[in-house]
Amino acid sequence: MHTDTDIDTDISPSSVWPLPVRGDAFERADADILRRMDAISAATACAKLNGMGVSRTAVQGPTALEVGSRVVGSALTLQFMPQREDVASGLGQEYVERNTALWAVLETVQPGDVLVVQAYGSQFTGCFGDMLVRYFKRRGGAGIVVDGRIRDAARVRELGVPIWCTGTTPHYASQTDLFPWAYDVPIAAGGVLCLPGDVVVADDDGAVIVPAGKALELVEDAEDHENWEDFSRLRLEEGARLSDYYPLSPNSRAEYERWRAEQNALQR
Repeated sequence: MHTDTDIDTDISPSSVWPLPVRGDAFERADADILRRMDAISAATACAKLNGMGVSRTAVQGPTALEVGSRVVGSALTLQFMPQREDVASGLGQEYVERNTALWAVLETVQPGDVLVVQAYGSQFTGCFGDMLVRYFKRRGGAGIVVDGRIRDAARVRELGVPIWCTGTTPHYASQTDLFPWAYDVPIAAGGVLCLPGDVVVADDDGAVIVPAGKALELVEDAEDHENWEDFSRLRLEEGARLSDYYPLSPNSRAEYERWRAEQNALQR
């Protein structure tokens, strides 16, 4: 890890420990995988990962700020840490904050990124407000998942950026108990490990972190799952028995394979 020297340093956040801390370079998620993942729900991603042996993937706490929100993207990470007045505190408000990881990570946002934030579920830290979300959107950011709160809720909603958070607060980011510390580092968001470059899938059910190394396997498995669920819905609407079609039995699986072959032939 290293400290970032490309941001304004006229006011240093800390004389005790060099801030902000920045992790090593990382690879963003593959664009084709993200495109294919766009059809996969958070629930399906979570279930499939559990079947693959990765059980802690659902970020606990944050919910969609707006019903109907959805995002799939490559994870950027931001870590807040508890304030300690001899190291860093929120005194000086944004004049100090602009030299922290909070400002610095926004300068690294690329189109399609999802910013995932470790904030310990704090009720008193407004990790993002109107101006920062506005800048995030202008840089092409796709969405934000924060296990903490935001501020300026009315204006943020108007921006239309999909956000998952634990609520709202009038406090600014470092006003009380936390301080923006590091970015591009492993974080714990809502009890889930998130590494830079992991895939984030979030919708009305919540946010799921897909390990980068599992993303292709998940996509291939989940695409089949989503397809046979479409088939099962069709049969249930026609009056079929639930136990025959959810999940598929050996007989209904064979029927599904024939149905899928017919659908593929029609699309050619």
